[in-house]
Amino acid sequence: MGHFVVYTRDAPGLAALRDATRPAHIAFMQSLGSAAIIGGPLLGPDGAEKLGGMYVLEADSLAAAEAIAARDPFVLAGLFATVHVDAWRWQTRNL
Repeated sequence: MGHFVVYTRDAPGLAALRDATRPAHIAFMQSLGSAAIIGGPLLGPDGAEKLGGMYVLEADSLAAAEAIAARDPFVLAGLFATVHVDAWRWQTRNL
């Protein structure tokens, strides 16, 4: 098992699509259980505008993490301009 960061940026002008798809996205994230370690939206300077999102995912491989990310309802709806999945090492923990 490894950790992977899923980093997304919304395509411009799709706030209504984000709002409409959000309940399905939340249900998807909840369905990942403890494999979704931490995550949330990326915010604009006003703290309200959603620019995209990121989450840390535990998965067997990069390919497995990419396959999980591809099932996100936001991805399936075409909300994102970009989706990046990268291997990540948990090194620092300050809570």
